[in-house]
Amino acid sequence: MIHPVLLCGGSGTRLWPLSRKSYPKQFAQLTGDESLFQASARRLSGADFAAPLVVTGSDFRFIVLEQLAAVEIAPSAVLIEPQARNTAPAILAAALALEAQAPGALMLVAPSDHVVPDAPRFRAAVQAAAAAARAGQIVTFGIRPDRAETGYGWLELSRPSPDFAPEPQPLRRFVEKPDAATAQAMLADGLHLWNAGIFLFTTTTLIAAFAAHDPAMLELVQAATAAAQPDLAFTRLAPEPWARLADISIDYAVMEKAANLTVLPYDGQWSDLGGWEAVWREAGPDATGVVTHGPATAIDCENSLLRAEADTVQLVGIGLKNIVAIAMPDAVLIADKDRAQDVKLAVASLKAQGALQAESFPRDYRPWGWFESLAIGSRFQVKRIVVHPGAALSLQSHHHRAEHWVVVEGTARVTIDQEVRLVTENQSVYIPLGAVHRMENPGKLPMVLIEVQTGSYLGEDDIIRYEDVYARGQGAKG
Repeated sequence: MIHPVLLCGGSGTRLWPLSRKSYPKQFAQLTGDESLFQASARRLSGADFAAPLVVTGSDFRFIVLEQLAAVEIAPSAVLIEPQARNTAPAILAAALALEAQAPGALMLVAPSDHVVPDAPRFRAAVQAAAAAARAGQIVTFGIRPDRAETGYGWLELSRPSPDFAPEPQPLRRFVEKPDAATAQAMLADGLHLWNAGIFLFTTTTLIAAFAAHDPAMLELVQAATAAAQPDLAFTRLAPEPWARLADISIDYAVMEKAANLTVLPYDGQWSDLGGWEAVWREAGPDATGVVTHGPATAIDCENSLLRAEADTVQLVGIGLKNIVAIAMPDAVLIADKDRAQDVKLAVASLKAQGALQAESFPRDYRPWGWFESLAIGSRFQVKRIVVHPGAALSLQSHHHRAEHWVVVEGTARVTIDQEVRLVTENQSVYIPLGAVHRMENPGKLPMVLIEVQTGSYLGEDDIIRYEDVYARGQGAKG
């Protein structure tokens, strides 16, 4: 049995404005009707796979459960990192958690934001690597390259693999992201693969590797897992030892130092969707090299991506060549396709300016549903709020604002101080400043309401929680 470990704590800034810190690319529907995270969970499931273990951040914990439930996959565990510390601590924590449940378990570690269209072929490649992993090898998966890519790390094989058959062989070395000339030479020599960041090994093998190459990290992660606390369906790793961990990738911490490395070539289609050019390529451009998505229209354009992410925004391009244009309700990106990797510079600039769009997604996801702002003024804000069937917001009050709710779909059960009432479609209710209140959806369909806030301060952190079925603390998200 293979135990998948899905890593989904990254921020994906190179796909801004669709991917942001508050809602990164793994949860977005970039290539189909499912998110990248959901597609990854499906790909690593089946008769030979155990339920996945997920490592993520606190802000994403309920999104993880909701998206897995939507594809009818139940995780074996969801580990919550107190703060992002790169892949080495996350993978080690997963190995220690699995080792406690199933000593010597075979674990497959994969990012949750990659595209691998041929799932059966990939699962067959994993099975081809299983024997080597059970024998004590650390197996890394290398992708057959089809271009001189400078945005990936590469892997050097110990012997040529003319047909790149999925047969394990010793890995000679890791190669850092190359310049264009080096990448072209590696593409031509038949000895190099792209580093996919996917690994297969036993828990015993990985823990032993950390004991040999980074015992300090092993000690701290052991402390963080030993003192972990349950929180509803999650396991929160202890924050104090976790804060003392180095921010380091698994490649630097262990892989480049280990002697028991094996590589499994994979010649199927793969993409890490590391930028908008990769999204353009994966979407399959038409004869003129154009890709459109959503309400987008391209007129006499070439080699361009036009993507509109809201039904209320019509994106039109005329005479564009080699352009990426992404339109969101609150932000628009226009870039030369050859500079798509530099989107992170725009995010850094916006963050320095204090722009909310740098990190905050226009739709704010919560365990009970989501909301989005429709209009904002100096002393008012209008929101659309959607509450899942059977879900409830926390019992709360505000210091600085009053609220007026108008139900437009479904029925709300509303608590205001000591009074509980049902509010149906086209009815409204007023919540005075300071009143203790709660909103619930007792129905079987999503409930939608319009909220009008008025007051001197309208920030999400003006919330005092008294009861919460999701066990959140105080603050904007708890």
